[in-house]
Amino acid sequence: MGLVTETNEEYYAGEKVFLVQAGSTISTLATTFNTELVLATASNNANFIVQYSEDSGVTWVNYTDPYTLSSTVTYNDTVNLSVAYPNPVLPTDALIRVVLVITSVYNNYGGYSYVTLNDIVNNFMVGYVGTGKLIPSAKRTDIVFHAKRGLQEFSYDTLKTIKSQELTVPPNLSIIIPQDYVNYANLSWTDKYGIKHIIYPTDNLTGIPYSAPIQDSSQGGEFTFDQFGETLEGTSVTRDKWEKLKQWQLSGGYNDYLNGVFNYFGEPYMYDLQYRGMRYGLLPETTQINGYFTIDERKGKFSFSSDLQGKIITLEYISDGLASDMDSKIPKMAEEAMYMHIAYSILAGRSGVPEYIVARFKKDRRAQLRNAKIRLSNIKIDEIARVMRNKSKWIKH
Repeated sequence: MGLVTETNEEYYAGEKVFLVQAGSTISTLATTFNTELVLATASNNANFIVQYSEDSGVTWVNYTDPYTLSSTVTYNDTVNLSVAYPNPVLPTDALIRVVLVITSVYNNYGGYSYVTLNDIVNNFMVGYVGTGKLIPSAKRTDIVFHAKRGLQEFSYDTLKTIKSQELTVPPNLSIIIPQDYVNYANLSWTDKYGIKHIIYPTDNLTGIPYSAPIQDSSQGGEFTFDQFGETLEGTSVTRDKWEKLKQWQLSGGYNDYLNGVFNYFGEPYMYDLQYRGMRYGLLPETTQINGYFTIDERKGKFSFSSDLQGKIITLEYISDGLASDMDSKIPKMAEEAMYMHIAYSILAGRSGVPEYIVARFKKDRRAQLRNAKIRLSNIKIDEIARVMRNKSKWIKH
C-alpha cells in the first residue's frame, strides 16, 4: 500500500463528500484524512464540521445532531465517522460532507515531506531495538526522551523550525514574545509594496537593565529596602534616555549627534562639542533608517523604536519543535539523522557497551547530521549562477 492515503479531494479541498440514501438510521462515513479528526471538548474546538445538502451541493447546512468518531485514530489511519440521520429528514441521494477547519487544512498541506515524532519513535523501536540487534531492549520512555532532545538540538541549526508572525507595532512600542519562542531569527517591517526592511538590534547602542534598584544619596550608594526587606525598584534611567534619544532616528543623524549638533535633552552635549569635526564618515552599524528593536528579558517583550509605531512587522523566530508534543514534525531529509542520534544517545548512556561501538555510532550521527544540513540548506545551482552573473558586470567610472 502506498504512503499517500488521502484522496485529491481531501488534500486540496480539505473535505470529503458522501452520497447517502434517505431512510437509513446510521451511516458510517469513512475518510482517509492525514489530519486526525478531533471532536469538540470543554477546552478545545473540533477541527472539522459536518454539513448536508438537499440541492446537490448548491447550498450546505451545518449538521447539528450528534455524531461520534468510532475510535481514536493516528496519522494516515482511516477515520470512521458515525452520523445518525434522518433528523432532519434527508431526501434520496442527499449529500453529506466532512470539512476540515481552515487551520487543519493549512497544516495538512506539504505534510508528506515531514514525519511525526511519534512515527520516529515507533520506527526506531521496529528497526533498531530487538533480539539480534545492537540495542536488544529499550524502554519507550527512554527513546522518547532522546528523540525530544535530538529534536531540540536539531531545531537550533539544522531543521526548518523557524516560525513567523505578522504583527502591528502598538502605541506602547512593545510586543509580547511568542509562546514557543527560543531565539529570534529576523525582524523586519513591511512597506506599502510588501518589501521587507530589516530591523536591527540595539546591542551595540544601548540595553535594558534587568533591574534598577534604588540607591540612597550617601557616598556609599547603599540599596534601599521596603518593610519586608526587599530591594526597592525604580525606573531605568538608561531606558528613559533611550526613549527620548531614539526619536531622532539614529541613522544619518547619529554622526551629527556625536558631533554635537543635537541638544542632549535640551542642553548641548559638551563632550562631543569639544571634538566636533574630528571624526569623519558614517558608522556602518548605525547607517540605516529601518529602526531598532531590543528585547526586554524581564518583561518578556520586544521593544521597538518610536519610528516603527503602527508599522506592520514580521517576526521570525526559532522554536525547539516540541510545542505540539509528539505531533511535532521532522523533515524526512533529517529522519536518518534522528535515528542515529537516538541510537548513539542510548548506547553512550549504557554501561558495558564497547567503546568502539559508541565511537561508530557517534561518527554515524555526525555524518548523518552533516548530510541533513546539506539537504535542508536547499542550495539551488541555478540560483547561485544567477547571482554570480552579477559579478561579470562592467563598472563604469
